Amino acid sequence: MSYQVLARKWRPKSFATLVGQEHVVRALTHALSEQRLHHAYLFTGTRGVGKTTIARILAKSLNCEVGISASPCGVCSACAEIDSGRFVDLLEVDAATNTRVDEMRQLLENAVYAPTRGRYKVYVIDEVHMLSNSAFNAMLKTLEEPPEHVKFILATTDPQKIPVTVLSRCLQFNLKQMQPAAISGHLSRILDSEAIPYEPGALNLLARSAAGSMRDALSLLDQAIAHGSGKVEEGQVRDMLGTVDLDYLFSLLDALLAGDAATLLGVADDMAGRSLSFDAALQELATLLTRIQVAQLAPQAIADDLPERARLLDLAARMDPEFVQLAYQIAVHGRQELALAPDDYAGFVMTVLRLHAFRPESGDAMPTPAANKASRTSPQARAPEAVYRAEPAALVAAPGERQAAPRAAVPTDTPVAAPAVTPAAAPAAAPRPLPTAAGDDDWHRLLPELKLSGMARELAQHCELRTVDATQVSLRLAPVHRHLQMKPAQDKLQQALSEHFGRPLVVRIELADTEGATPAANAQRAREERQEKAVAAIEQDGFVREVIEMFDAQLIESSIKPI
Repeated sequence: MSYQVLARKWRPKSFATLVGQEHVVRALTHALSEQRLHHAYLFTGTRGVGKTTIARILAKSLNCEVGISASPCGVCSACAEIDSGRFVDLLEVDAATNTRVDEMRQLLENAVYAPTRGRYKVYVIDEVHMLSNSAFNAMLKTLEEPPEHVKFILATTDPQKIPVTVLSRCLQFNLKQMQPAAISGHLSRILDSEAIPYEPGALNLLARSAAGSMRDALSLLDQAIAHGSGKVEEGQVRDMLGTVDLDYLFSLLDALLAGDAATLLGVADDMAGRSLSFDAALQELATLLTRIQVAQLAPQAIADDLPERARLLDLAARMDPEFVQLAYQIAVHGRQELALAPDDYAGFVMTVLRLHAFRPESGDAMPTPAANKASRTSPQARAPEAVYRAEPAALVAAPGERQAAPRAAVPTDTPVAAPAVTPAAAPAAAPRPLPTAAGDDDWHRLLPELKLSGMARELAQHCELRTVDATQVSLRLAPVHRHLQMKPAQDKLQQALSEHFGRPLVVRIELADTEGATPAANAQRAREERQEKAVAAIEQDGFVREVIEMFDAQLIESSIKPI
């Protein structure tokens, strides 16, 4: 018996064995169970996601000899003939090769005749968007009011090219791309059934390379089995696909953390010597940086059984989250610039050297998030806090007193240690007075001095000062602005207040309606007043009034901007 490819051998024959597309399966199952059958269905989606497979299962459900059901028996003559492609009342038409109106008219003329074997005559038109406009117009009437024994199932990868008059006559289902986890799980079940040894990492590579298409994944699996002589191993699959081993990318990031440009170039040369794709390398690098960022912000999202979990968490602990974001952008833009580079090698080298040039700090190690946060605090800003926490220093004798002290006679052959001189401590700056809670005037004047930016500035401007004591500042934020109460923004505000007043302060924010005017509300009111004055000035201008009266014109206030 000749070999049958996996994509055909393992094609689902029922809704229960279909992988993914739960939203489509649920709708069709309920419709079949309740006998609420539409006369025309349209399945849209990219290649290999199950459009024609669902069409065949639906045809079996409609023509099964047991009865109309979401679970056809699969053993009757109708089900067997549909599975083998020999059912006379299932007509599959390739619209890419039958685009003319004459072929469509001939097809529709036969639709009036009753089915020969089955309960319904089912027309499956694949790539229906390839039909000509005349062919679409010819099928409109039949598609709107078909005979009771006819069902149309249309499939396309480009629904935008289908006329709206056809779309309005069909029940449309959009099939989603398969998730890599679902694809790799299905591949593992197939290999277990086929008794073919495999490595999970190899299946993950195949699933990602399939780009959401199950048929592409099965075709790649066939190729991988042949390439590996009956085994599916990760190294063999990488060679077959031309993907980059993660060891290269981890070596790149380790060299980047160490500031070793020579090692970066060495890794690039090694990749060039193995004829690896630099486009795929930058794509994998962007994916790796994404996983590192996820490990930094949500480490529980990294699967425990992931082979590279330990290395991911190690890099996540050593890299600055802000630099991870920058490195991701550099990798993505570097991949786009490969087409403009003299060659792929030059484009890749410039991208990794750009990563090296934009490192936050030079040195042997990349600053951790905590160290980077501390490094942004200037010595002048840290001085008050250091003085606030310092123990009282011992008094130091004045220089005159040290000179007046008698010197004891010391034998010349006995070494004498030089006296240790303790430098005099600099006078401590007095901590600044805290704002009062009697009114918000102090809070309004304080915010510009904090020099906040981004979300921390927005949070502070929408808050109202409630109470202040030696260790805590209590603020009130209106519930409508609750989206501003993010921990990073609150931490930056707390740090700015502590540095400004030279003492550790804790910021507490209460969600409640504000009683007074917040800095943001005052700023908005000031903008409105400036706008009103600008509009009034334009309306009172003699030339403008003359133009309005002469041409019966109307002043558009929204076009007036105050200076």
